[in-house]
Amino acid sequence: MSAVGCGRRRARVSRLVSFSATHRLHSKSLSNEENLKLFGKCNNPNGHGHNYKVVVTVQGEIDPVTGMVMNLTDLKEYMEEAIMKPLDHKNLDLDVPYFADIVSTTENVAVYIWENLQKFLPGMLQAQVYSVKIRHTNHLRQCIVNGCTRTDGNAALLHIVH
Repeated sequence: MSAVGCGRRRARVSRLVSFSATHRLHSKSLSNEENLKLFGKCNNPNGHGHNYKVVVTVQGEIDPVTGMVMNLTDLKEYMEEAIMKPLDHKNLDLDVPYFADIVSTTENVAVYIWENLQKFLPGMLQAQVYSVKIRHTNHLRQCIVNGCTRTDGNAALLHIVH
């Protein structure tokens, strides 16, 4: 099949990393009783830990010279800077300034990773972050796509799968 008339081909590539972190689900806007009722055992004052799995997917045009959307070795380095260094073996609430006033839910961790990746990916790259998927249990996964959420029912961009 010929690509004549189709323009440059586009593709998505993904890379997985795993990190361990602890946190406590606790909102400063709620009383201790309200937090306990809302977050249950995840509101333990001593926190609790997770082994997170994060899949970052980038998309873009396939470079005709290299045959790649992005060199996966480079993506590994960006993920090291944006995810592993700030989050691995950390207390999210105490060690990551972003979570000082933001509840460290999986949704907010996904947003943090999305925003942090934007700081490390060079602007001149053809590839852009397409999605960030997080799993911290066998049953819970969060995905943020395009860096924003929508509540109008049209192609919701923050997906929660239980």
